[in-house]
Amino acid sequence: MPVGFTLVFVDHPTEAPHPDVSAVAALDEPTRRRLYEHVVRRPSPVSRDEAAEALGLARQTAAFHLDRLAAESLLDVVYERRSGRTGPGAGRPAKLYKRSTKQVTVSLPERHYELAGRLLAQALEESEATGEPVRSVLHRKARELGTQLAGQSRTGVFDLLERYGFEPRHDGDAVVLGNCPFHALAREHTQTVCGMNLHLLHGVLQGLDEGGFQACLAPRQGHCCVRLEPPRYSPETPTPS
Repeated sequence: MPVGFTLVFVDHPTEAPHPDVSAVAALDEPTRRRLYEHVVRRPSPVSRDEAAEALGLARQTAAFHLDRLAAESLLDVVYERRSGRTGPGAGRPAKLYKRSTKQVTVSLPERHYELAGRLLAQALEESEATGEPVRSVLHRKARELGTQLAGQSRTGVFDLLERYGFEPRHDGDAVVLGNCPFHALAREHTQTVCGMNLHLLHGVLQGLDEGGFQACLAPRQGHCCVRLEPPRYSPETPTPS
């Protein structure tokens, strides 16, 4: 497998392709993969001529594949004058390639462990600083993040959940979530992660001013632990006209 990538495929349906799938697919071509691995192992940027010579390729072939890698944001392009001269007559800067600053991780179904890790770290640090229980901070931070994600969205709740890998599906008047973006964590730390997820979706609904659903815990095999259901009204609560 190419350096710097984690690619995990699980037999699970998904409707929207992960934005990094195209980048990883580009490495399926053997020559392109060899060029990528050569460039990322070099301590300094690599020119087309250097890459072609190192791998025994025609310069035109190396240039084509290097540019494809750059187009997929797998390599970054920089321009430098290798002669050391400056000013008129110094010649054009050489086009060089180096490891991209972009991190590519593809997982199907989609996972967002970095998001969960960030929330958990923030909760731990704030708890240590203030004395507030970690779980309480985690729930508040998750709700705040959900509200923030909603504020950045110009779509409805269904599209937002689709974008973040929840795989929402209509189930009568309710919405079930076919995928948990924190699946492995939720399996081992169910109470902590499902509580975080619940408050995250509370925040999403609040941020979207979505009164047609409420988030509730409804663990079910093969689904996210949270389900969106129409609001329930008690006999004392007037039904909106």
